[in-house]
Amino acid sequence: MSELLARHRHVMPSWLSLYYEEPIEVVRGSGRHVWDADGNRYLDFFGGISTTLTGHAVAEVVEAIREQAGRVIHTSTLYMVRPMIELAERIAALAPMPEAKVFFVNSGTEANDTALLLATAYTGSNQVLALRNGYHGRSVSTQAVTGNRFWSASPWTPFAVTYVPNGDSLRGPQQGLAGDKLIEACTAELRYAIDTQTSGRLACLIVEPIQGVGGLVTPPDGLFAAYQEVTADFGALLVSDEVQTGWGRTGEHFWGIEAHAVDPDVVTFAKGIGNGLGIGGVIARPDVMDSIESHSISTFGGNPLVTAGALANVEHLLSNDLQANAAARGAELFDVLGPLADRLPAVLDVRGKGLMVGIELVEPGTDVPDPARAAAVHERARAGGLLVGKGGLYDNVVRMVPPLTVTAAEVAEACAVLVAALEAVGG
Repeated sequence: MSELLARHRHVMPSWLSLYYEEPIEVVRGSGRHVWDADGNRYLDFFGGISTTLTGHAVAEVVEAIREQAGRVIHTSTLYMVRPMIELAERIAALAPMPEAKVFFVNSGTEANDTALLLATAYTGSNQVLALRNGYHGRSVSTQAVTGNRFWSASPWTPFAVTYVPNGDSLRGPQQGLAGDKLIEACTAELRYAIDTQTSGRLACLIVEPIQGVGGLVTPPDGLFAAYQEVTADFGALLVSDEVQTGWGRTGEHFWGIEAHAVDPDVVTFAKGIGNGLGIGGVIARPDVMDSIESHSISTFGGNPLVTAGALANVEHLLSNDLQANAAARGAELFDVLGPLADRLPAVLDVRGKGLMVGIELVEPGTDVPDPARAAAVHERARAGGLLVGKGGLYDNVVRMVPPLTVTAAEVAEACAVLVAALEAVGG
């Protein structure tokens, strides 16, 4: 493995992150488990960054990919693509707005790029409201609306961006508030930000219903409905970035934004829909989607191979009611992990919804972020046969986003390993 690591470092960028002091090569997966090149088996509770939605090597998905690959892999959108049309019809029927249209791209970054393009074209404005601590992708335009400086590599922006409260009750100006008082304080600051930092003509407000990379910060339900009451008066579209929260992962709703009882104008998606295939997309009201007046195509977006696989994946998700499983297994996770915030002095908070769980680690008895402790827990979990993620503004949040097919026994196993890791590092 050291030889492969040396080759990686020789030809890959220095900023391409690798997990673990001794990085692993995953060579095989099945269900909720993966194996590394040394034959070690791991319970996968990170899912390739919230991407392996239905599990590894799902038979129906594998067969759909194999069958389509035997026909034709690529044609481009200059020709009609039957699986692309069928997948778009399926997604439109599931959309949180009526008569939706769908456009496919290759990633979450490109999906959010497209949403920003639509918003600016539709409104004629380049003024964007984005949430503090948000993350929307790796391109220049999506980094421009990313409210976390550790994930924003370039100071250049094509937009006039104003950052507004993300509903965080643990850190920032609204610290210590909750429920309606938190919503009221956030909305008041939003109004003031619009009045003092914008021209009053807005393109969009872009939000993550739960901030994945930001450490699973979970705003109070109803916050974005309150925001839309304000932003709609200034012409802003509401863009919901569902790259991590979509497809039933939160358990309680199919789309994360539905917890806020608000109708988005645009929804972006990626990750889980492809179960590892490179696919993303945008769902929008017809008038918004059709506001682009120039010619356009997508060379690879919506290609026959990925849309055939994604369609099989969505059908597997729906036919097995994996949203209900996410709710049930998520409740089991929180039953075990939730009390740790009271029991272990280094655990400040356990948050999220469904199968999106974040555990924020701090110096014991304080609210000072402790990324070293999170890294130690991360390593010990791996040593115990469990793969989890890390994140948060200060890289001090342990993240768990397992496949939606996870079983009760696997949840219990993961919790046992993680609790032991927390206790071992003085949690």
